[in-house]
Amino acid sequence: MVLICGIDEAGRGPVIGPLTIAGVLIEQEDEEKLVKMEVKDSKQLTPGQRDFLYKKIIKAVKGYKIIIIQPEEVDKAVEREDGLNLNWLEADKSVEIIEALKPDIAILDCPSNNTKKYQQYIEQKLKAKVGIRAEHKADQNFPVVSAASILAKVTRDNEIKKIQSKIKEPIGSGYPADPVTVKFLKENYTKYPSIFRHSWDSYKKVVETRKQRSLNDF
Repeated sequence: MVLICGIDEAGRGPVIGPLTIAGVLIEQEDEEKLVKMEVKDSKQLTPGQRDFLYKKIIKAVKGYKIIIIQPEEVDKAVEREDGLNLNWLEADKSVEIIEALKPDIAILDCPSNNTKKYQQYIEQKLKAKVGIRAEHKADQNFPVVSAASILAKVTRDNEIKKIQSKIKEPIGSGYPADPVTVKFLKENYTKYPSIFRHSWDSYKKVVETRKQRSLNDF
């Protein structure tokens, strides 16, 4: 019996909310179950389809683990306060998932341009012997990684819903390209500091613009 783990993330780009990483564990011969469910890269599915498949996936697989990385921890990695960057932070969390699920093989959707270096980094961090395969577009090419992408995306969306439920005005999707998010950021960056990624250029530009205005007013 060969156990395969697929790992993917959701929310690398937003200025609001957490980054989520999910791992899905399945017996190799049961991967066909995911194919029959028609799992896909989460970006190719509607929110309703993702929610429906999320429930089916967690019932069908042998195990899963989801890690939620809050903005403060993302900022520390981006600003290299922990000696990391965003890719190595994701790699470290992937190691946590692999060690928790204990697969024979782990397939990861690689965020780095250098897949070989990313793969080697994870292999060196692991305590147990696990076959590691890091690939671009793994979430499109491997059903077990597609399943992980769905779990990560639904979790990320639910975290945004929790934030929205506490804030009585629209926050948008959390992405810097979203006009609703841009408006909310400009008007509320000091009011809700914990939900924003302060290391993002979009956040820094708002802070710098406000500083310049204050100096000009002075």
